[in-house]
Amino acid sequence: MPKPSSTTPSDQPQPAPVGLLLPRTRVPRTPRTRVPHWHGLSPGHLAYLIRRYTDFGDVVLDLDAHPAAVAATAYLDRVPARLFNSRHGLHVRLLTSAPERRTRHAMRRPGPRVDLILATLPHGAQGLPRDGIATAMSTWRPLLRPGGFLLVGLTASQPQSGEVSHRATVIAAARAAGFFYHQHIPAVLVPLPEHEPRTAPEHPDEANDGRRLLAGRHLPTFRDLVVLRTTTTT
Repeated sequence: MPKPSSTTPSDQPQPAPVGLLLPRTRVPRTPRTRVPHWHGLSPGHLAYLIRRYTDFGDVVLDLDAHPAAVAATAYLDRVPARLFNSRHGLHVRLLTSAPERRTRHAMRRPGPRVDLILATLPHGAQGLPRDGIATAMSTWRPLLRPGGFLLVGLTASQPQSGEVSHRATVIAAARAAGFFYHQHIPAVLVPLPEHEPRTAPEHPDEANDGRRLLAGRHLPTFRDLVVLRTTTTT
């Protein structure tokens, strides 16, 4: 609906921040220790995201304890952590074994409170039930410090036509749990061709060579990443 002319600039709707991660086109010349991809994202892109949303000495919790997340966190001089469930409830444990690697920023924090949580949805082969997502968000929210970030990677296939998108479902559940939407990042998983053969017109006498669609749908080439925050930000 149109707003009156007296509306202050701060009340005007702001464009939703959207980022884009593209795969590398060149392979490094020097051989490196093999680190697995984080649900399709290269270790370099994952390290970029961790560096973007944390500072030196911050605590990073990957709920799956993925090797790529632990390696990138330690490489960036952040503190990797694990989530454990005991009879007293959930608690976060730092993974730094060497005392010299423990920064004062992490040691003086009670709890410790986490600066960045990395999560993927759904877990296993289950779908994306709204009740389950809402419960998960309510569980993760108290683990984060004020101003901390939650980065959710959506690993489920795209919904069918007419269904609510998984991204919208996750954002709605996060807002109900007290999170604030921060950013959406489509991460491209494979190099995109300069010309897409599936968009070319198909002639009546042309054989179906499988270039255009896979079972009536386009091939998935990106992963949705949703970034949420515990407090509002400009």
